[in-house]
Amino acid sequence: MKRLVLSLLAASLAAVVSAQSAPTGAAPAGPIRIAVIDVERLVRDSSLGKEAFNRVKKVNDDKKAEADRLQKELRDLEQKLADQGSALTDEKRDQLQKQYQEKAIDFKSFQEKATRDLDQAQKKELANLEQRVFPIITQLGKERGYTLIFNKFQSGLVFADDAADITDDVLKRFNTTVAVPPAAAAKSAAPAAAPAPTKAPAKKPS
Repeated sequence: MKRLVLSLLAASLAAVVSAQSAPTGAAPAGPIRIAVIDVERLVRDSSLGKEAFNRVKKVNDDKKAEADRLQKELRDLEQKLADQGSALTDEKRDQLQKQYQEKAIDFKSFQEKATRDLDQAQKKELANLEQRVFPIITQLGKERGYTLIFNKFQSGLVFADDAADITDDVLKRFNTTVAVPPAAAAKSAAPAAAPAPTKAPAKKPS
């Protein structure tokens, strides 16, 4: 499950990373500078990526627990029909069979809804990650004069020198700026309050 969620998150971010380039129609002023990012590691090791994974995993675990409960009810009914079916009256047996069919339909509906809910949870987390990581990559790209920034493993590249990998730099900035709670960031950025001026003692009348 962890590998699947990480892959889904990373695959969506790949398009964002690969989109970083020079402005359309503007020729590079100097030599083309290219960097690469390991997007899956960015998702796996960043604070926000870990939080996103945990939230998606919780949705998946909750759905799985409910699915296991419904499936057990179905198995119990099936076993009851197998063990007691011949001894039951036609009316009782028909009631059990109807109950089994209704639960089977409910279980199928639950599975379909659970798949939709998990997909929506993943898309929500992906959208949030994209919105937050995009400015970091763009900022680093502009600061260092990169013409293009590619996803290391999903952009068709067959070789990239380690020196071109800026994943650590993106992670560091991602974790120390975007991942800092707004209140904490504002507190650390706010200038220290100036000490209150000392009031001179009043002169005694001569």
